[in-house]
Amino acid sequence: MSLDMTYFQDMEAKIPHGKVRTRFAPSPTGYMHVGNLRTALYTWLIARHNQGTFILRIEDTDQGRLVEGATDVIYRTLAECGLDHDEGPDIGGPVAPYIQSERRDTYGKYARLLVERGHAYYCFCEKAESEEDSGEFNRGDDPCRALDPAEAQARVDAGEPYVIRQKIPHGGTTTFHDAIFGAITVENDTLDDQVLLKRDGLPTYNFANVIDDHLMGITHVVRGSEYLSSAPKYNLLYEGFGWEVPTYVHCSPVMRDQHNKMSKRHGDPSYEDLRDQGFLTQAILNYVALLGWSPKGDQAEQEVFSLSELVDAFDLSGISKSPAIFDIEKLTHFNALYLRAMTPEAFHAVAEPYIRQSVKNPALDTAEIAALLQARCEKLTDIPEKVDFFDALPDYDAELFTNKKSKTNPEVSKSMLEAAIPMLEGLDAWTTDAIHDGLIALAEQLGVKNATLMWPVRIAAAGKSVTPGGAVEVCHILGREETLRRLRLGLEKLS
Repeated sequence: MSLDMTYFQDMEAKIPHGKVRTRFAPSPTGYMHVGNLRTALYTWLIARHNQGTFILRIEDTDQGRLVEGATDVIYRTLAECGLDHDEGPDIGGPVAPYIQSERRDTYGKYARLLVERGHAYYCFCEKAESEEDSGEFNRGDDPCRALDPAEAQARVDAGEPYVIRQKIPHGGTTTFHDAIFGAITVENDTLDDQVLLKRDGLPTYNFANVIDDHLMGITHVVRGSEYLSSAPKYNLLYEGFGWEVPTYVHCSPVMRDQHNKMSKRHGDPSYEDLRDQGFLTQAILNYVALLGWSPKGDQAEQEVFSLSELVDAFDLSGISKSPAIFDIEKLTHFNALYLRAMTPEAFHAVAEPYIRQSVKNPALDTAEIAALLQARCEKLTDIPEKVDFFDALPDYDAELFTNKKSKTNPEVSKSMLEAAIPMLEGLDAWTTDAIHDGLIALAEQLGVKNATLMWPVRIAAAGKSVTPGGAVEVCHILGREETLRRLRLGLEKLS
């Protein structure tokens, strides 16, 4: 029984042509790891650099791995990162639907078309999945491969369960071309007759993505280099249908060290984990872009890129064949650069929730605290611990008053606080300038270096040896009453 070709002609007629079309096609498994984010970014950059179309497709054919709420993670991550899509499940488009499970009928029809064209066959053998994945290529031909097509069709019509397998040519070679790795040739005898359509009527990943990429007009397919070994089978599918093969862009993996790929199983961070660890989205994106890609020409030395600068600079020739090692220290360096470069207002906006984790007192000015932190923190999560002393004076040891460089010890510190308390009490106004000028004048009057006075005042006010900001800033933020209370407590400690 020959297939009605009208359906296939109608599907071909819908395919958009004439410009670059790329797709990000994640599985909703609840986790956007760094390699996945990089694939999304490169795919988006190729589309935007070429004034093309960026498509989001959800690949949910592996029903066993689906995680509830995972699709929301994908949408949220792309939105936060500014990787806007032009077509997708939420906004539709000319080649909808964009969720694989909603395209189920399509795959069955194309699998049967491939059988009719002699590039696939019905297989009725009972095989466990573990046998499928054994990778034994020297096993004999599948017995169903040689079945007479009429007999196979009769068994299908009689309701016998089956899978559809790809019919790999015997002998010869298949050559495919990759934008990064160049031309790669493999012996056909090393390829297996993979399952295209499973018994439940759902396609395998390897079949569905070829059908969808063609029907969605995808011109560039970006994926991990672990799919290089499947590329010849994809090529043979395109050839079997008589379709043009898209440009393959296989990216080398992101590694956690020389020997191990990053993976969820090993607790390597996802995009959301990195955000929770206090990294800015822009810094994460900038760093991820440079994991396996480097700019050329005038921008070869450039390290910090905005998203729009990446769009201008991104070129496939900059993608490396070598694996990239994810270095949290390097990401931290990028994050610090981004934090320093923000306007004080923008920094305050991102820092405030972290300041408020430990500074609960509403009377304390978070903008003033943020101003002290901007040049002194590398990650937003550093903040709560740096500023906790504003809310409550920690229990500290009188040893802190001793500092060689400032020429202080308990005795010197005691006399400094005895002089500082009445001076601060008597100030006309509690401004940064008044506190600063008062302390400087007092140091001169006492015949000591500024640091000899400032050190004990800061230790008594903060109860910590390291603080963002010096004695003047800390006292100003605390306010006159709280500063004097703390300085008197310090004096008691030293008496």
